[in-house]
Amino acid sequence: MRLYLVQHALAKPKDEDPNRSLSEQGLAELSKIMTFLETYENLRIGAIFHSGKTRALQTAEEFHKQLQPQPKLIESHGLGPMDSPGIWKEKANNLDNESMIVGHLPHLGRLASLLICGVHDIPIIRFYNSGIVCLNRDNGSNWIFEWAVIPNILK
Repeated sequence: MRLYLVQHALAKPKDEDPNRSLSEQGLAELSKIMTFLETYENLRIGAIFHSGKTRALQTAEEFHKQLQPQPKLIESHGLGPMDSPGIWKEKANNLDNESMIVGHLPHLGRLASLLICGVHDIPIIRFYNSGIVCLNRDNGSNWIFEWAVIPNILK
């Protein structure tokens, strides 16, 4: 079972937009990721979880519009930048369909480390705005890094 971890797309600076909506650059980079995903045949996402913050919600909504069949879009507790990754370790281990989490740093990095290494304070994956990290769970609760893609490597 796969879990896709996505750092929200690039947002406008707080002094320009206190809600931190997605910037034009963020939307353009997200478009590159969407084009890549159209070629990825193994994508079967049942739910997209997001923190509820504007930049994460808007990023999740873009994925929701593009993915077929459309997954459920779910605001979820425990995905804020400083939330404990332990909350989502338990949830991830109990997921029964492929899912996407759209969130923030440092939470996503800490969650990836916790799922793969069992500890949250060893950085093992670098996240980028709009980038996707794909983890795959074996038949138990072992998570393995499968692939990642970031906008600046795509045309």
